[in-house]
Amino acid sequence: MADTAAGLTVDATVAARLTWDYSRKDDRLSRLYEKGKASQWNAATDIDWSPELEFGAPLPDSVDGAGLPFRRSAQSPVPPHLWNQFRWEFQSWMTSQFLHGEQGALTATARLVETVPDLESKFYAATQVVDEARHVEAYARYLDKLGSSYAINSGLKSLLSNIMSESRWDMIYLGMQIIVEGLALAAFRLGNASFSDPVILQITEYVARDEARHVAFGMVALEGYYDQLSSAERAEREEFTKEAALLMSRRFLLPEIWDRMGIDLAAGTAFAAEDPLMRQFRRLLFSKVVSSLGRLGLLTPGVRAHLDQLSLLRKVGT
Repeated sequence: MADTAAGLTVDATVAARLTWDYSRKDDRLSRLYEKGKASQWNAATDIDWSPELEFGAPLPDSVDGAGLPFRRSAQSPVPPHLWNQFRWEFQSWMTSQFLHGEQGALTATARLVETVPDLESKFYAATQVVDEARHVEAYARYLDKLGSSYAINSGLKSLLSNIMSESRWDMIYLGMQIIVEGLALAAFRLGNASFSDPVILQITEYVARDEARHVAFGMVALEGYYDQLSSAERAEREEFTKEAALLMSRRFLLPEIWDRMGIDLAAGTAFAAEDPLMRQFRRLLFSKVVSSLGRLGLLTPGVRAHLDQLSLLRKVGT
């Protein structure tokens, strides 16, 4: 792996697979493929890019704190006079991570087209490649219009590197479709509760529709697959899941925002780790992932204990 200012290069050895069986075997994948073809949108023409954006402009009090990972309080590391700036920085940071994650999904899904064994999965993955390219286009254009962006979070970078170095197609599904895309789907919905400008609201609404199909694709492709693996192979998937959860939970300690705002890094990350609303925010983000892992048979006692240790499991009634 090489990480430079120009980008990230991950070495991987994969086996490209062709199939001579052109028959349709799974109606669920065929329906997803048809839906994917019919649901294409154009980032250049379907988004209204005309509204003006002024990064740092006063935000309306009516949505003050809504959808954010924590509320303005005496305990938060953000002083009252910086609260408006924090909201803008959070929007810039969140959207930047969307962008970086979408590029990872673009590359990973292209890998799936190459490596999955059946034609129906190749067909749907090809529609997702187009989706991901459109997502990258839209978020890159938005951040340019916003005039503010962030580098990729170290946890997200590590997870994307782990996924892209994989030669096993099911691990790419697990890492990208189930974990990264599952988190993104929840983050889009939470983000739209905190974002206030109409441009980003349009983008995330369109992207969320695509992501729901992408997660469904991963679920259909992997359903029942892990029941066929040996205990040693299942253990590898469990460890991969644990590492992914750790990396993604650390992402929402928001170190990049504290650093940019000149807030003490130790104080900021400690608050993000322990604040009850921050914990609840992370649990909401992981709720779809936890549900998907349960359906796939990967929410084993060890994985559940790890998620609980990271405070990522929702409690009954929350």
